[in-house]
Amino acid sequence: MNSLWWLALPTLLLPIWWHRKKRVQVQAEPLASARFLPRTEPRQMRVWRWSSVLLLIVRCLLLACAIAWLADPVFPWRGDTVVIVHGTDAQWVERETKAAGLTQATRLPLPAADALAWIRAHEREFTPEARLLVLGDIPMSAKAPEFRRPVVLRTLAKPVPRVESRVAIVSARAQEWRRMFASLDGPLRIVVEPAPGPKTELIVWDMPDAPPAAMRAPLWWATDAGAFTELAQSKAVGGIRYADGARGRVWASNAWPPSDPGAARALLEAWRELHYAPSPFTAPSQAFAASNTAARSHASGALRDFLMWALVALFALERILTHARRR
Repeated sequence: MNSLWWLALPTLLLPIWWHRKKRVQVQAEPLASARFLPRTEPRQMRVWRWSSVLLLIVRCLLLACAIAWLADPVFPWRGDTVVIVHGTDAQWVERETKAAGLTQATRLPLPAADALAWIRAHEREFTPEARLLVLGDIPMSAKAPEFRRPVVLRTLAKPVPRVESRVAIVSARAQEWRRMFASLDGPLRIVVEPAPGPKTELIVWDMPDAPPAAMRAPLWWATDAGAFTELAQSKAVGGIRYADGARGRVWASNAWPPSDPGAARALLEAWRELHYAPSPFTAPSQAFAASNTAARSHASGALRDFLMWALVALFALERILTHARRR
């Protein structure tokens, strides 16, 4: 649809018509003998004002730049390209590039989260015969990406890095809580601290007394709701009461510590889902075939930015010339 803006090129005739329509009154001088002649009104005639030709050229260029910016011209200039995800092993990249026969291709390092989106936005800049290879671990999206040209993806599928979480247990049943945290598997690693500290993310308060007012943590697990005044009018979801207070967010339940594996698993899963971002799943190596998906509305390339700066410069120049002509 953007290419239809080229149909507006005939509007370049408007500045020419405007300059052509300038009128100049015929100069007349009174004569003594003219008093006996019938009175006539002075006439006006159209003349071509060559003195404003520079202003005419600037206005035509301003309109042409505006039309080109709206039409978003993109000229294919990129050839074979290898997109390398940041942090990918260099030796593995060399092997894969050589195997694909793209040793002479342009290499473009990009973040993992932006690699496929960048190709989708700039695919009009590639020549029809250009080949695209993406190397590195790319997070799998909920929907398979579609491109207007073939794209090959090769991933390492490195293991998800482990995340460490610090937990402090204040309870006479600390051993039961420790067994529950020890059963947690996956990338989340639990470090049980002897006492709450500044890096503690979870405090298990299994005591009837209220904790010190200066003690802080992002999350508290309490077995006695009376120890936290903010739980007086709290809401309950799934048998767990929760509230936000000055010390942090508080979860409370009388059924803690969990007595069976199912309850312990449910509690740990709720904690992991609500307080930690989901671990990204690396997309498998695959080849994306060309599809008939619609092209992006604009490529936001260097040419579009250049046209915008040209528009600003031509507009300023047109205003200056117009003001100078009126003087």
